[in-house]
Amino acid sequence: MDFTFTEEQQAALEAAQAVFADVAPDGVASPSLTPGAVADDFDRTLWAKLAEADLLSLLLAPEYGGSGLDAIALCLVLRESAKVLARVPLLESSAAAYAVQTYGSDELKQRLLARAAQGEAVLTVAAHGRTGHDGAELAVTARPDGADWLLDGVQTAVAWAHTTDFTLVPATAPEGRTVLAVVPRAAPGLSLADQISTSGERLGELHLDSVRVPESDLITTEGAWDFLRDLLTTGTCALALGLGTRVLRMTSEYAGKREQFGHPIATFQAVAVQAADRYIDLRAMEATLWQAAWRLSTPDRTAPGDGLLPVAADIAVAKTWASDGVRRVVQTAQHLHGGFGADTDYPLHRYHAWAKHLELSLGPAAAHEEALGDVLAAHALG
Repeated sequence: MDFTFTEEQQAALEAAQAVFADVAPDGVASPSLTPGAVADDFDRTLWAKLAEADLLSLLLAPEYGGSGLDAIALCLVLRESAKVLARVPLLESSAAAYAVQTYGSDELKQRLLARAAQGEAVLTVAAHGRTGHDGAELAVTARPDGADWLLDGVQTAVAWAHTTDFTLVPATAPEGRTVLAVVPRAAPGLSLADQISTSGERLGELHLDSVRVPESDLITTEGAWDFLRDLLTTGTCALALGLGTRVLRMTSEYAGKREQFGHPIATFQAVAVQAADRYIDLRAMEATLWQAAWRLSTPDRTAPGDGLLPVAADIAVAKTWASDGVRRVVQTAQHLHGGFGADTDYPLHRYHAWAKHLELSLGPAAAHEEALGDVLAAHALG
């Protein structure tokens, strides 16, 4: 197995590093000092720079203005974005556009994808369902009505829902099959209520009351929602890795300068052991992330065979490590920083708040451990 990045993937990484180099993680008000959302919109200036650098179209085919790359390239860019807490719907819009390209109708692709590649149409995904614990597809029903479909239900914690143009909504259709509907923000019957993330970002509670969707805007292909959810989960692992990497570096720099008893605290064995444990967490997060991203990027590897488990197993392992690992990294950082960890003039508290959001997003470690158990029970190892 070779996890060496290709020239194209490395070029995407370098472009991302250039774009994010000047982004400050404290560019908005502190979530600890703000009773509501830290901002009403995502960072439109940064979004325009990402479009100019062709980083919004990594997964799209050249015919839509894209680079035709894979989930590994996207995860490399997402990792860099999390190091500076970039406030953009890069994961959601990229994943949604890729799902439309892979499974959507020709009409839908022609209408959306070129605009998404240029950053003109911004997409998000209703991925958390009604409670955040049950499948998102169970929170909404879809029923045919003439040539259209009608959607009813509620989805919570929809990222960037108030400011994106379209939301991909998973729903349960008659006979229990899952469909994906592309719903414009201004659709009649759609309403949004404010929710606030631990990071201080504005989320949306999406209410659908007989929202009408043309059949051309409905994705009915079996496995489309599973693929989109897997891509979102893997991307979340990349965000957790980037955040954890930056936090451990902050901790190392602080411990090397902070002195107690005439010596830097980094020279104390108890401090060094804790930092080493967190380094091991990051390496495990990294290895499991690239395994999951590689499986998603290799079509003949997405199904079990030749002794392989389904890709869902690799994603469950990656998210388990991402959730537990990023939590341990920020907790240790807070401990080793002492009072600086809670100082709102110092950025660590922001990383802690974002880490909690990423830990729980698309399921905490326990949920993915349960999912992994189900996969192992259904597929005998031999």
